[in-house]
Amino acid sequence: MSGVTEVIDRPVMLMGNINPNVPPLTEKQNTFRPSHNGSEDKSSTSDEPEFTDEKVGKTYAGEMEEVEMDEEPVIDPFVPFDDLPEERQRIVTFRAMFVGCICGALVNASNLYLGLKSGWTFGASLFGSIVGFAVIKSLSRALPESFPILGGSFGPRENNIVQTAATASGGLSSVFISGIPALYQLGLLTNPQEDFPRLIALTIVGGYFGFLFATPLRKFFIIYVARELKLIFPTPSATAMTIRSMHAASSGEAIAKMKMKALGYAFSVGFLLRVVSQYATGLLWDWHIFTWFYIWGHHNNLALNVENWGWIIEWTPAFIGVGILVGLNTAISFFAGSVLAWGIIGPALVHNGAAFGKNYFKPTSPEWEHWSGMVNFASMSGSSVTKETPSPRFWLLWPGVLLMIVVSFTELALQYKVFYFICKAVWRGTCEAFANLMARTGKQSDFLAKQGGQNEEDLVQDPAQPHELVKWWMWAPLLVIVIICSCVVLGVQYGMPVGMSLLSVFLAFFFSFLAVQCSGVTDITPLTAASKASQIVLGGATKGEHWPVEHAQRLNLLGGSLASMGANQASDLVGDFRVGFLLRTSPVQQFIAQGLGTIVAVFLAPALFMLFVKAYPCIIDLEAETCPFSGPSIAAWRAVTVAITDPTFPVPTSSGIFSIVFAIFGAIMILIRHYAYTGKWAKYRIYHPNMMCIGLAFVLPQTYYGTAMVMGAVPAYFWAKRNPKHFDIYGYAVAAGLIAGEGIGGVINAIFQIAGIAGPDPYGTQIACPAWSC
Repeated sequence: MSGVTEVIDRPVMLMGNINPNVPPLTEKQNTFRPSHNGSEDKSSTSDEPEFTDEKVGKTYAGEMEEVEMDEEPVIDPFVPFDDLPEERQRIVTFRAMFVGCICGALVNASNLYLGLKSGWTFGASLFGSIVGFAVIKSLSRALPESFPILGGSFGPRENNIVQTAATASGGLSSVFISGIPALYQLGLLTNPQEDFPRLIALTIVGGYFGFLFATPLRKFFIIYVARELKLIFPTPSATAMTIRSMHAASSGEAIAKMKMKALGYAFSVGFLLRVVSQYATGLLWDWHIFTWFYIWGHHNNLALNVENWGWIIEWTPAFIGVGILVGLNTAISFFAGSVLAWGIIGPALVHNGAAFGKNYFKPTSPEWEHWSGMVNFASMSGSSVTKETPSPRFWLLWPGVLLMIVVSFTELALQYKVFYFICKAVWRGTCEAFANLMARTGKQSDFLAKQGGQNEEDLVQDPAQPHELVKWWMWAPLLVIVIICSCVVLGVQYGMPVGMSLLSVFLAFFFSFLAVQCSGVTDITPLTAASKASQIVLGGATKGEHWPVEHAQRLNLLGGSLASMGANQASDLVGDFRVGFLLRTSPVQQFIAQGLGTIVAVFLAPALFMLFVKAYPCIIDLEAETCPFSGPSIAAWRAVTVAITDPTFPVPTSSGIFSIVFAIFGAIMILIRHYAYTGKWAKYRIYHPNMMCIGLAFVLPQTYYGTAMVMGAVPAYFWAKRNPKHFDIYGYAVAAGLIAGEGIGGVINAIFQIAGIAGPDPYGTQIACPAWSC
């Protein structure tokens, strides 16, 4: 499942030796190996990542064989694999689409659960490729070639179609953990049940805009400027290597079986623990250690005060798995951010009267005698939480959001050279197109011919035959129709003027282009920058119209949501084209798989959102004091919208000053990480804190996610250091299984909640919970 969110940009899941936990290779072993230190880290400490030989590709997927690195030539990362087995021409099969869409649906459901809890989401690329191989390879062996629909041989290109369908159908969940719930929390929409047709219409235009816009970007980013801009697309490249290695004649299938077995066991553990633990939360899920000290110490308020700030241990398989994936740097940065926010700054604010908590129980309640010291510091609403009397969470929200925005834009600004080369490539391509057009009419322009030329060494040969390419008439008319439909949907169903709708579409276009470029270079999809920049631009436009605050807020969130959906879907699907490029898959067949998979996503994502809201109405209720889903992305989107559109600036003065200072510090830290770690200092870059994760910790009041990530990252570090080959085979599979298992378990819990059989009340026990209430 690939690289966060909304609140933070999506971290990617990589395979084999590209995992940051694996010790660095020697100089002779230098290979294409982007670092993976979390959501906002660069893809590599060097400017020119390299491949070595095809055996290194196998090593990426974890094959347990010794490789003499220094005896093989360097492989060109912009040349497709040439050692693939023969395969039938029609690879968009029923079995490939069915299995791929099922994998995508699982990831979609898991992402909605995890995103509402913490703001983290993951892509379906690697998950779909491994599960798809295990399922369809078994079918191909069990059923003869002549068996209709399910039988026949299974090769890497059909595996690519499974992975493509999974990616397409697993998308669009990010907007339902951010902008859409924020609309409900601000009272700008009615309820998901009544709004369901409107939500589907919005996801259709957003999802298909990203899908159709990604199609022409294949030629631009994968073929035309890939070598010049060094667009490696690390996660898609790792996915392609994984698929190739699993289809290797010798040991590929055996290793794929080991991966799948590990994934299955981890999935079962995560799923069962999430479902069963709701009936004994204090024993199986949350360990309120300081509450135990409070009870054993005869109600010592010091221990209870630590409990009030959320310092518990939660045995969440998903975030233990996240820790395995993202490595020590991201996990420790996230945990350190929690300590800074909820262990130092928050208590200092309360101690000095700059922020205020709220007692859980009134003096008249029976719990008051023993639990009068229980205080809620995470309230975000109500008459007691105002600019003058903020809760710690309300005060800390603004520094966290501003830090993430500034860090995102600083990262983008540091890519200025890439932007220059993109503009140069666009100009060159335009000149070349006009020169060719003039040549057809018998005219010639030396200026255009000269400007349109490209260096031979920068050319990337497209492996697709002319009949395999997606022709312009397949996507361009549909894109125009989707743009028109976007204006209709936003205008008729949400009251957005045509001019604002077109501005939203333009922002979606611009940030989709930007997202693909950043993903290709850094392996990061900058959803934070895209959505927040869209909100800022739309906020400026609405202020000029002097609309009522509620109307301005609605348009702001809808425009940002459209930009986020377009950027998310476009970057994912262009990444799929990179996988297909390396595997020599027909682009037109990938195009068909993406279009069919997107149908699943546009209906599934809003349906899952409606399911969770029905089970847990607190997700969209800003007045709810407690909720199992903290929704940090929702809080960030809502905060930006309110700050931009509210006539009275809602930020406490002290919080605003600290936010500016903290954001400047974050920008400086990004500059240091970008420029300071060169030469002999480059090896220390892995110790530089991840500022995006620190900002997220300020927004997320639950400290136990950082703790769980460290619980996963530390063992994984030593596991990979002691036995990297073993980690290559099982590390990702275990992590992916834990994440997907808890996510699907969360969906089952939501169904149980609606059915009235969820725990711990009326079934189960509240033992070991503070005030007998978890």
